[in-house]
Amino acid sequence: MTDRAAEDARFLLRNAVDALPEGALETQLGEGRPLRVKLGIDPTAPDIHLGHTVVLRKLREFQDLGHTVVLIIGDYTARVGDPSGRSSSRPQLDSAQIDANAETFQRQAFSVLDPERTEVRHNGEWLEMAMEDLYALARTATVAQLLERDDFARRSADRQPISILELLYPLLQGYDSVMVRSDVELGGTDQKFNLLLGRAIQQAYGVPPQSILTLPILPGTDGERRMSKTLDNYVGVTEPPEEVFGKLMRVPDSAMSVYYDLLLDGMPDEGRPPVELKRAMARGLTARFHGAEAAEAAESHFDRLHVQHEAPEEVEDLALPAGDGEVHLPALMGEAFGLSRSEARRLLEQGGVRLDGEPLVGELDVPSERLEGALLQVGKRRFRRLVRG
Repeated sequence: MTDRAAEDARFLLRNAVDALPEGALETQLGEGRPLRVKLGIDPTAPDIHLGHTVVLRKLREFQDLGHTVVLIIGDYTARVGDPSGRSSSRPQLDSAQIDANAETFQRQAFSVLDPERTEVRHNGEWLEMAMEDLYALARTATVAQLLERDDFARRSADRQPISILELLYPLLQGYDSVMVRSDVELGGTDQKFNLLLGRAIQQAYGVPPQSILTLPILPGTDGERRMSKTLDNYVGVTEPPEEVFGKLMRVPDSAMSVYYDLLLDGMPDEGRPPVELKRAMARGLTARFHGAEAAEAAESHFDRLHVQHEAPEEVEDLALPAGDGEVHLPALMGEAFGLSRSEARRLLEQGGVRLDGEPLVGELDVPSERLEGALLQVGKRRFRRLVRG
């Protein structure tokens, strides 16, 4: 084994959870050829958030060492839905939505990956198979094997339904590894069963089995649950820089070390005050996707709103209803910010709405002349300049 292979293996494995079989990656690296490193994604949602970039960054590290990333767009497996970590079946998406999501996801993935070292494949190329081929694939695993998965075992114990399609999903994912002849497959810790099954399926088809690498799952901005758009605790890589910076400043201090380890290669100086570390984290990640100048402007925007308690430099106008009578604020807030009227009334009652800096506590109807030209603020971050329509 060469020193270079050992050094590269240590670098690639430094923040991994599982690397199986033990020592396999270092052996592969010692073969002196570009490895085919696979990631399969099902385009069930269009946008990439920071949680996705944990595995994408690891793929980029492989690319920077001269290896090829095989990015598999699961246009067929998305119709099944990956049951990993699920307590119920996933809703089925239509083909048009899957295709649109795939296009967006691929474009955003290249904000991290090197397109020149990325081979993009769609598993619809081979999963639209003859029944004879499907039978052959189904023979590579047993129902008992599949039911060993934690999520299937839980659902079975709770007498929750498990569809035949869901049981097929790990086999389809494993067959992807056969067809692209992957040397290494990456995934989150929730993918460990699927990745290992892929090895077994490759062996059943006479293909050299892949090694696997699992990575930690990034917690969301709440610091507890996994980052997810559904849970509204995500930071999207294409969100405006002000949103990216502001959301990252909400990450609890207890979760900062995880963000630094998985996204920024470690804490810069643990002796610094937590607020400085959090600002450095927010600056660094905002700059990664939007540039240093945008990150600096985003930090200034944050300070203006949350430190100096001033309005942002640019505020969108909102036209007042025609006429000179009173304006019903819950309706106006619903139009401006997408709030329900009951939510708007609650914010007014709690003093969460300001007009030119003054709280509008409990005021539901306000004369239009009082509103014209005023700055409406809802919460800490939402502003509109009210103008005559």
